[in-house]
Amino acid sequence: MSDWLVLTLAMLAACAVVLVVALVRHHTARGDDDPTETPDVIEYITMMIGVVYAIVLGLAIAGAWEARGAAQDHVQTEAQALHEVAERVRVYPADVRDRIRDDVDRYVRHVVTTEWRTMTDDHEMTGRGDVLLDRVRRDVTDYEPADDFEAQAYQPLVDQVGTADGARAARAGSTGATMPGVVWFGLLTGAVVTVGMLFALQIRRTPRELVLAGLFSALIAFLLFLIWNFDAPYGHGGTSAAEPFLTLFPHAGG
Repeated sequence: MSDWLVLTLAMLAACAVVLVVALVRHHTARGDDDPTETPDVIEYITMMIGVVYAIVLGLAIAGAWEARGAAQDHVQTEAQALHEVAERVRVYPADVRDRIRDDVDRYVRHVVTTEWRTMTDDHEMTGRGDVLLDRVRRDVTDYEPADDFEAQAYQPLVDQVGTADGARAARAGSTGATMPGVVWFGLLTGAVVTVGMLFALQIRRTPRELVLAGLFSALIAFLLFLIWNFDAPYGHGGTSAAEPFLTLFPHAGG
């Protein structure tokens, strides 16, 4: 199910629930109910609940966005380091250069296909990825430079492999959701309370009030969807977040 379909269904469901409850409440209201006589205290409480919930939503969106940005930085760092390895080995003999490049390509291809699906579905890395990266490290560190020119390239290559390994470890720590369950409980409960306060204001069945109530609930559904989308740093399926790898290694996605 695509993210756009999830968003559309969530917004439509939110609008439908509010409209149905408003209509049912209108038909079951007593004949002497006067929707214009809403106590001032209810209006004040409704306003305060809305303000507090808006602040909570803003903080949740900011936190999820920051975590997503940090996770994408890990991917960019890892991809760039491996690209540097593949480029800098050009000073090595052909057989060594080709072996290192082949192992780098094999690792990247595994990351953007098998491992990325495992990350998004199971929130964990693959042992095969560790093995392939370790093979790249051995290729680089076990080679003995034959002259000063190769020796000058040796240490930067070792450093780049270390950078890639560190970025991989950071990526492994970012595979899960960033929002704890208690935060989601608070967000969903707050949404129910905030929308529920619309009925404490005794909204009527006029088209204007129903449209505003529907739009308000749809807005909350959209913001919750936004948090849910950001809460998965590497996406809910697919390899769009692996774009740095695919940009620097175009053949890896094939």
